[in-house]
This record gives sequence, C-alpha cells and structure tokens, in this order.
Amino acid sequence: MDVPGGDFLFFGGMILLFGWLATHYARRLLTVVRALRADGRAEGTCVRIEQEPYNRSDAQRHFFAFRTTDGRQVEFEDLSSRSVRVGDPVTVAYDPAAPERTATVAGRGHWSPVLQYGVLVAGCGLAAAGFAAVFLLTVV
Repeated sequence: MDVPGGDFLFFGGMILLFGWLATHYARRLLTVVRALRADGRAEGTCVRIEQEPYNRSDAQRHFFAFRTTDGRQVEFEDLSSRSVRVGDPVTVAYDPAAPERTATVAGRGHWSPVLQYGVLVAGCGLAAAGFAAVFLLTVV
C-alpha cells in the first residue's frame, strides 16, 4: 500500500533524526575537548550502572562520581565500556568552571572521549547525508 507523501515523511524524518543526533554529539564533543584542555583532573569511581527497563536491551548507562578541588561531589553519566564495574576507579577530566556539564572519563583502559564522540558525530552525520542523498535521488 502506497501512502501519498510517505517517502517525504520517512526520509525527512530520518534526515532530521540523524542530523539532530550529529548536532547533539558534536556539542558534547566540543564540551569534552574543553574539559580535556582545562586543568581539572580528579580520581573518580563508577557509582552505578543502570540497565534498560525490563531488560529489553543490552544497553547500559554508566554513572561516575568525583570530588572537585573545592570539595564538591559531582555525579555524571558518560560513555563507558562494558568492562567497567561499580566501584572501579577512573580518571575524570573536567573544566573547573563547570564540572557538572564538562566531566568526562579520561583514564587509561578507556577509549579516548574525543574518539568516542568523534565516531558518533561522523556516523550520524554520514547517516543524515546518506538519507539526504537517497531522498534527493529517488523522491525529488
């Protein structure tokens, strides 16, 4: 069954979705680069790992905590490998001006945070460009 305008809706939606994801991860990439350039470093730990509800997916969310030089306790979520367990020590890089927004795991044993977010930006950007190309070649 052919829905009138369905191609426009599908490809337009995919372009918007992957374009938004690429933009979101690009902003996080800039924040991570700012944190790595700043002089804030601290030892932190993995405080909890959350699973998707009802175990519908193997996706996990890793939360870390560290103490800033002025004594504030900061907790944040970041990308991490499956090998990280609750209580594992990590090195945290952050911008002292805004530790809650800029904290990232930067210790050994992890992928570079710049590489992680760079791959996400490139992948989502390529997906958006691919859907745009298919849209232009087939629909228009």
